[in-house]
Amino acid sequence: MSSTDTPGTPGTPDITVVHLLRHGEVHNPDGVLYGRRDGYHLSELGRQMADRVAEHLEGRDITYVVSSPLERAQETAAPVAKSHGLDLATDRRLLEAENVFEGKTFGVGDGALRKPGNWKHLTNPFRPSWGEPYVEQVVRMMSALESARDAARGHEAVAVSHQLPIWIVRSFAEKRRLWHDPRRRQCTLASLTSFTYQGDQLVSVGYSEPARDLVPAHLLAGAKPVKGKSKAFGA
Repeated sequence: MSSTDTPGTPGTPDITVVHLLRHGEVHNPDGVLYGRRDGYHLSELGRQMADRVAEHLEGRDITYVVSSPLERAQETAAPVAKSHGLDLATDRRLLEAENVFEGKTFGVGDGALRKPGNWKHLTNPFRPSWGEPYVEQVVRMMSALESARDAARGHEAVAVSHQLPIWIVRSFAEKRRLWHDPRRRQCTLASLTSFTYQGDQLVSVGYSEPARDLVPAHLLAGAKPVKGKSKAFGA
């Protein structure tokens, strides 16, 4: 490998980058946990976020764009695919995590956590007991990443997914425990979590926020990012 053919530099035969893109802001005036429900589309701000990410990635060597089948993810992926002249693929492995609280609210007054009938779902935060096990999320997301890597060998891919599955697969890759405080997730709206492969081996994970200035301040204020923007593996 020459001095310019370093891990993280796409365009070399054995280097591939897969960007996991979280969807943009969703129109959700009732404040429900929409989960895997159909009918939740990007807000006007969310569409601006999607366009911003497409602009950010315009000069990148992207040859494959794939998305969760949910509307908000498809709508986030569409500008990226269009800017590179690519068809948009769909992969159910990129779906949001299952959650028994779908369709319920978590605000004051009628919040789901205030109702004793829901407490039975809160017994084990390590699994978690209220939804799809973290390990199952890792398995499907790693499989989706590897498929995107194979589809874009020597180039870059964009895969649009959702906050929890993205954070869980990153935590696994960086060898952190999977159970966590949701406030500490470093995966804001329209962010990119980028997995760089040398051949089949994952060699680094990076993170960026091309639409950060569009993200509502109260969402940024709640985030407690992991130290460092990138983590490399191996020697």
